[in-house]
Amino acid sequence: MNTTARELWTGRILLIVVMAVTIVPFVSLFITALHPPGTYPPGLSLPEEFHWNNFLLAFQAANMGALLQSSFLIELGVVPAAILIATLAGFALGHLKVPFRRTLFIIFVLGLTLPFEGIIVPLYYQMRDYGLLNTQLAIILPLIGLFMPFAVMWMRAHFVNMPEELSEAARMDGASTWQLFWKVHVPLSRPAIASLAILLFLWTWNQFLLAIVLVDDPERRTMAGALGAFQGQWGTDIPLLCAGSLLILTPTLIVFLVFQRQFVAALLQGAVKG
Repeated sequence: MNTTARELWTGRILLIVVMAVTIVPFVSLFITALHPPGTYPPGLSLPEEFHWNNFLLAFQAANMGALLQSSFLIELGVVPAAILIATLAGFALGHLKVPFRRTLFIIFVLGLTLPFEGIIVPLYYQMRDYGLLNTQLAIILPLIGLFMPFAVMWMRAHFVNMPEELSEAARMDGASTWQLFWKVHVPLSRPAIASLAILLFLWTWNQFLLAIVLVDDPERRTMAGALGAFQGQWGTDIPLLCAGSLLILTPTLIVFLVFQRQFVAALLQGAVKG
């Protein structure tokens, strides 16, 4: 076996190992969720009878109908606004010669180092002073701001690599800056925008800390945030808890599987241009 073939098989084996490590926790959750309620399943052992009704019980116990409505409301408040602001800012920093763009770039880079945990206390008092505690806006507004450093850097990296010839040709045809942005660059940026939207959707859906601290009513939190209240009520019922966790994870898995091509296309586009 030559060196190339050996490297190929080594890479495949590593991919299989990584895939197995990734899948095993989900398989464990799924098998545990099928055991009788109130039991303590030993490892990955299959139950004598599959209790599919655990998923229905978990859905009803956590009132996930209201949670789905709240989560989608938060998604609609965060993702479109963050995409619009990040695309405009990324275009300005990456393609236009705006004043102090290097300083602004450094500020956004520093924002990437800011952990959610480090500002949760000031955020709590700020939302309290605004009278927004225990509302979806207490999650929506902070998330838009906290997502901005990454989102702007993501879009800036795309616009930096856009050919200057496109803008020059559009300028010669009489296009304004807004027309240049909306009619030329935005259509060419769809893979980057789509992949950023996927990431923001997943991060918003899985947001736990802000939902727990800023919203007391579990029915006004994200699905992941409501898991804390669900765990407190049903923490001793392991199969029901696993069923609830899988129900919360399912929408994110569906979104990623449906839009994975756009996500990979954006990553490959950046790799080729870089």
